[in-house]
Amino acid sequence: MSRVLVVDDDRPLARALAINLRAHGYEVQLAHDGRTALTEVARTHPAVVVLDLGLPDLDGIEVLAGIRGWSAVPVIVLSARSTSGEKVDALDAGADDYVTKPFGMDELLARVRAAVRRGAPPASEDVNQVVTDDFTVDLGAHRVLRDGETVRLTPTEWSLLELLVRHSGKLVPQKQMLTEVWGPVYETETHYLRVYLAQLRRKLEPDPAHPRYLITEPGVGYRFEP
Repeated sequence: MSRVLVVDDDRPLARALAINLRAHGYEVQLAHDGRTALTEVARTHPAVVVLDLGLPDLDGIEVLAGIRGWSAVPVIVLSARSTSGEKVDALDAGADDYVTKPFGMDELLARVRAAVRRGAPPASEDVNQVVTDDFTVDLGAHRVLRDGETVRLTPTEWSLLELLVRHSGKLVPQKQMLTEVWGPVYETETHYLRVYLAQLRRKLEPDPAHPRYLITEPGVGYRFEP
């Protein structure tokens, strides 16, 4: 049973989320402020965190930064802040997904399911590796090495990189990437790809402004060139 931590100071909404998530087979914990949320993430290691940005003690972005300081748990941000810039800020801070209030419960459940899939360990013991001049992608071990050190990737970053690496040298269309990594309801959210590819380039490319490995085909998709 996957554990979901719901962080929201709107107690009726948090209870409603808990009821619906439990009805769909999830174990649910609630936190109503940022400090409690950080404590619960460290204590219980949830499969997914559903995080409201408008908390009474800490801004949700601060909570997200605190989680990302040590954990790669998938985080779905809930917020009434709906501008594109605010969404990009949350994604850039390490969120895996962004849901604008008000939202439909079916949509949120679909996003939780997708987040659980992204955060799950690999089922295969495949030991295939892709070695470049600057880093190694170990598909079996679910990790990337650069200069002998493990590169810390979030589950979403890893899912995107793995998808591209498994199609090395081939164009992967934007719609396919969004559908496979986030799910069908995301197929038009192309800004997700811009944010996450920029993060991967900062972590992997020797010159992120002039990528050698993670190539953009403008308006079409992306390619991995080993």
